[in-house]
Amino acid sequence: MLKQFDIDSAKIACWVNNNDKQNIFFIHGSGSDHTAWSHQYARLNKKYNIVAVDLPGHGSSSGGGEADVGSYCLWIKKLLNILDLKNTVLVGHSLGAAVALRFSLDYPQYLAGIVLIGAGIKMPVNPFMLEFLKTNPAEIPPEILDLMCKFSLAKENRVKLSDPLRKSLSQSSVKVLYGDLSACNDLDLTEEICKINMPALIVCGAEDKMTPADFSRQLAACINGAKLEIIDGAGHMVMLEKPDEFNVSLDKFAALISAVNSGEG
Repeated sequence: MLKQFDIDSAKIACWVNNNDKQNIFFIHGSGSDHTAWSHQYARLNKKYNIVAVDLPGHGSSSGGGEADVGSYCLWIKKLLNILDLKNTVLVGHSLGAAVALRFSLDYPQYLAGIVLIGAGIKMPVNPFMLEFLKTNPAEIPPEILDLMCKFSLAKENRVKLSDPLRKSLSQSSVKVLYGDLSACNDLDLTEEICKINMPALIVCGAEDKMTPADFSRQLAACINGAKLEIIDGAGHMVMLEKPDEFNVSLDKFAALISAVNSGEG
């Protein structure tokens, strides 16, 4: 069920299914919204207490977005407090993964684990794309949408998924998308990444062009005990391109954490 919560002067929307199971909180990527997690919600909402947020300025949430991951973290913290969520598994894709990384460093007391999809210690963005969006065109031009779809999806998935991905991205404002991509581009956790001390699952598509698999390998090497999964036949949008494979990995990870939280592990 999509609900809206008044936080400061904004209305923040999220899917919430309100049960007493293990909490899983999903954060979408740049220019996206909660529907990026539709396959996960449909498959896992009976087994887990799922929250999938629309970040400010995205989807059904008001606001103008943010330009740094720390500011997005503050919104997540406020929403976790409102929902009274503890021992949460924080799942993030791309920008959402950058937010999850920053959150795990700044507010670890809220979390039981993190799942990072299409992430890296640094997440550089194509400078041409940033420079073009900085000129603030009236809308995201087709050329940029085509480029984002091409680099987001494995070749074999483009026919099926390019149109829905393009539609989703086109609903984002230029200002919000530029802020999101700038936040990713500015991320640099080189000096801090080894301080993360919680269970971590790192997932990457084998054909990811935006955050190549080597980014995930480096990330996994720096987080003690992290589990790395590279999924064949997927690009940057793993949860949409290979939902069944991703759901199995997420379910196993969350079930282990749930067992520990309940004293069974």
